[in-house]
Amino acid sequence: MGKIIAMANQKGGVGKTTTTINLAASLATLEKKVLVVDADPQANASSGLGVDIKQADCTIYECLINRADVRKALHDTEIDTLKVISSHINLVGAEIEMLNLPNREKILKEVLAPLKDDFDYILIDCSPSLGLITVNALTAADSVIIPVQAEYFALEGISKLLNTIKIIKSKLNPSLEIEGFLLTMYDSRLRQANQIYDEVKRHFQELVFKTVIQRNVKLSEAPSFGLPTILYDADSTGARNHMALAKELISRNQEKAL
Repeated sequence: MGKIIAMANQKGGVGKTTTTINLAASLATLEKKVLVVDADPQANASSGLGVDIKQADCTIYECLINRADVRKALHDTEIDTLKVISSHINLVGAEIEMLNLPNREKILKEVLAPLKDDFDYILIDCSPSLGLITVNALTAADSVIIPVQAEYFALEGISKLLNTIKIIKSKLNPSLEIEGFLLTMYDSRLRQANQIYDEVKRHFQELVFKTVIQRNVKLSEAPSFGLPTILYDADSTGARNHMALAKELISRNQEKAL
């Protein structure tokens, strides 16, 4: 039975998509079967893993709105054990189309149900909003990773997200847990970055991943080649950081299972 993890933070530019792509690729390299669900209309996770979104006939949009067969939406990537369900710009209007559907908050959960046994990890890349699609992702998920940018306004908005998680937990998904807070775009030379890390750690303690994702040029270059960083430059800091994150995630889940 696979674990569904949503990457969520309504603040844009905190590294959600970068983390989704590279964590997924690292988990797949560690011989886990991984699926990335691109639930962001910008479709950056899809193109960052080499999916030509113009050629995709069946996307997450068709699965949510038309209840298309989710298996037809699976795309291969450069890594055998990593698949993608791509997004589409139509997803922008999907929230309005879903408003009148029964159980509208649970549609994504129903869509992903047939795939849960086929994968070890299903990672959902959420858009930077707390709209209906993100609510669907959090309702479908077992846990949520919250990327936090290592800069001054990092903790702004987290309380809003935590409040949303609390509401979803009480009304829609009682088993939803916070997998962890992940510090991204970290520059150890900056005193401020260290202060932010200490502050996040003080607030959330054991929920903060030990691994931090450092600022790295290769991380921002790789998506333009449609590759995760581990295939673009396996020795880069970005690739090594995400591999460490994948190992930490696996060992955390093994400890919980004991």
